Amino acid sequence: MTPVLATALAILIGAAIAYILGFDPFVAYGALLTGAFGNTMAISSTLAGAVPLALAGLGVSVAFRAGLFNIGAEGQYWIGVIAAVWFGYHLTGWPGWLHTLVCVVAAAVAGGLWGGLIPGLAKAYRGAHEVITTMMMSYIAIYFGQYLIAAGGPMHAPGYNAQSYPIRQDAWLTVLVPPQLTTAVFFALGTAVAVWWVMFHTTVGFRLRTVGANARAARYAGILVPAYTVLALGLSGLLAGLAGGVQVLALDHRLMWGFNTGYGYTAIVVALLARNHPFGVLLAAVFFSALSTGGQNMQMVSQLPSSLTDVLTGLIVFFVAAERMVPLAIAWYRRRRGVRVQVAAAGEGGREA
Repeated sequence: MTPVLATALAILIGAAIAYILGFDPFVAYGALLTGAFGNTMAISSTLAGAVPLALAGLGVSVAFRAGLFNIGAEGQYWIGVIAAVWFGYHLTGWPGWLHTLVCVVAAAVAGGLWGGLIPGLAKAYRGAHEVITTMMMSYIAIYFGQYLIAAGGPMHAPGYNAQSYPIRQDAWLTVLVPPQLTTAVFFALGTAVAVWWVMFHTTVGFRLRTVGANARAARYAGILVPAYTVLALGLSGLLAGLAGGVQVLALDHRLMWGFNTGYGYTAIVVALLARNHPFGVLLAAVFFSALSTGGQNMQMVSQLPSSLTDVLTGLIVFFVAAERMVPLAIAWYRRRRGVRVQVAAAGEGGREA
């Protein structure tokens, strides 16, 4: 119930903030819901925005399950986009389904290698903290992508300002519900089922979770901890790269200068709210996509700044993280109470003597 309570508390505090600022919270939240789910177009946009969040969130959750903190999903997302775009406009004469499949696989493999090779090997064999290495690799990926599409860059399309060549239309994902919902939604659903099955019904998933629970005990049990460390970060990067490839095939169809969407960073919050459960990630992705989509309508209708949705996100993270502080506070209180009881008992014994 922690994620539900965290979300409810965040919404209540957000309503209080809106009221203090002089806005009607009921009007604001009503506009947010209408903007996210009020009609077919809104639902289409919300679900379309949830797809990359879900895929990247699944990647982050795999790393979390293995006891690793991958904050480089944004860079792995970019690398996936770069690979998908490159194969998307270079391959010609291929059947549409095969062209799409090659682009998706290329994006996933590129993201997996980006997350698993340097950060994974550095963590497994040199003890380098994955927070630092994944962050550094993330910046490298983003600036590398911007170099590729800058004027004179290898992927720059002449006549356009910082854009790549467009992906050939035969590789585009099919639109299911206009304007934005495509067959990408099936990638998200299928990947969630696959991650759930691997993590909870296979030996590999059990070993990954064991390494995350206690690496020393896993090593004592004969599990190759370095190998599963590399595997966890590789799988995490693979899913983040898949998110980028699917998104660019679904909507953007080319790499652009303003492509930095922040999906990789929001995916961390998605995984936290979902408690790293694959199906929970799907729900959390829809929730945060609804905040983003509905926030624009909230600003237009109620005049309340859409940045309130960022406040809600921060509050949710705080309350989810605060759950771990509760047992610590209880343990501290019990220790203090135990000390007081001992002191009181010692005092009584002294008086009796």
